Parts: sequence; structure tokens; C-alpha cells
Amino acid sequence: MRNFSEWLSKFKSSISDYSYYIDFEKVHRNIDTIKIELNILNSLIGSKNIEQEFETLVIRYPETLKCVPLLLAVRGSEIYVIDGDGEFLYSFRNMNYSLEQYKIFMRKTGLFNLMEKHIISNLIDYATGVETGLDSNGRKNRGGHLMENLVESYLQKTGLISGETYFKEMKISTIETKWNIDLSILSNQGKTTKKFDFVVKTDKTIYAIETNFYTGSGSKLNETARSYKNIAVDAKQIEGFEFVWFTDGQGWKSARNNLEETFDVLEHIYCINDMENNIMNRIFV
Repeated sequence: MRNFSEWLSKFKSSISDYSYYIDFEKVHRNIDTIKIELNILNSLIGSKNIEQEFETLVIRYPETLKCVPLLLAVRGSEIYVIDGDGEFLYSFRNMNYSLEQYKIFMRKTGLFNLMEKHIISNLIDYATGVETGLDSNGRKNRGGHLMENLVESYLQKTGLISGETYFKEMKISTIETKWNIDLSILSNQGKTTKKFDFVVKTDKTIYAIETNFYTGSGSKLNETARSYKNIAVDAKQIEGFEFVWFTDGQGWKSARNNLEETFDVLEHIYCINDMENNIMNRIFV
């Protein structure tokens, strides 16, 4: 029998990998789409008559306006502004105000000041920095896949092959059709849709796998633990089917009671430390 407290003490505080922090390929890809326009705008840096030069430039190269939102760290092609002079929704795809109004925008947002006073020397470098900062917002999405990616790497180390001996994001209905097994108890007689992160098929058993990692506390953890406890209880009634849960993270310490309840009824509940100690070889091989 495993000791829950000892098992929980091995949980990790983070699983951030090298690619978690910034997706530089995406950053450079986004900059490449506006590199020509940024180079044209570079002619305004250090300008002694920036408003007139901006007007001339936009008339000749109206496509340069599409760069402006990024220079203010804004995604999209529209920017909303309200002040004592009125309420404006600027379009930087197709001009919807006069050039004079766009010059007011550039002046009041500080972009003219940034360029004419030579605070920056190259808009491509500046925009790359802004894009890098914006990409940090994508960490939440990348973080959501980190545990899944980690589990998959251990599946592959075990010798399992994607699409042959293990499968990603498989619906209950697909499992039933592919291997002629009745999982209706898990789907409320087909009334609910359920998809597992991975499914491993061995000669005798179908293993349905869920993965997650929680760095912080919240009601989501208790809901997850209760839900997986129910799946664990129901799965015991299905011959040739096993439910496996790989989870980790310091967030569980705030929801340890609910996790322990699931731990007590689910044979195959594991953490990263278990994977590091070859638990997959003992289950799937």
C-alpha cells in the first residue's frame, strides 16, 4: 500500500520546459509579416518635421498604418480612445478618420515622441521586444499542455507508438467503436461526451489516461478529484478497461482531502516522480 502523504510530498512546484517562456519562432514570424512596413516607418526616427513626414509617408504607403497597434502592444487592427475631445475607434487596416486625426493619435499616444526624439533607433528591434512581451501572455495556453507533453514523452520512452499502441485525445464513442467495448457507464448511457487525453492499448487492457498539473489552488481541483473518483469507481465495472490519472503540482496541497479520496479508490493514480521511477514500464509493458 502506498502512503498518500509521502506520495503528495513528491509533487513538484513547476514543470516549465525550455519552450514555455517565449515562442521565438512565433515572435519572428509575426514581425516578418510587417518588416517592410516597419522599415519604411524607420525613416521617421529622428525626424525634425515628423508630422509632415508622417503625412507624406502614409499617403504614399498607407499599409504602414497596420504596424501602429503593435507599437502600442495592442493585438488587432482597431484601437479605442476616449478623452475630452471625443470618442474614437481608430482602424489601422482602413483609415476611418482624417490624416489630421491620426496625427493627433500618434502625438497623444507618445509614438511621435518615441521616434522624433530618437528614444529608439530601430522599429524592428522595438517591435520584436513588444511582440516578445505580448507572447508571454501565451504561457497559460502553453502551460496547459506541459503535463500532457510530459506524459507523452514517457509513453514514447516506454516504447509505445502514437497511432499504434497509444492514441491522443480519444472520445469514448471512438474507443467503443474501435475495440468493441461498452463504456456507456462512463458516458451516462451516451448522453455525455467524454474525451481522454491518451488511450493505451495492450493485449489485454485498454488504459484511458487523463493528465493535469496544478500550480495554484481553486475550486477546479476539487471538481476534478471528485469527477475522477467517479470515473475510477465506474471503470472498475468494465472488464478489460482501466482508468489512469497522471497529476502533479503544489496546488493539490490545498485540495489534498479530495485528492486523497480519489487516491484511495483509484489504483492507477501517479505523479511525475512515479514516471521518473519507470511506473509506465510496470503498467503498460
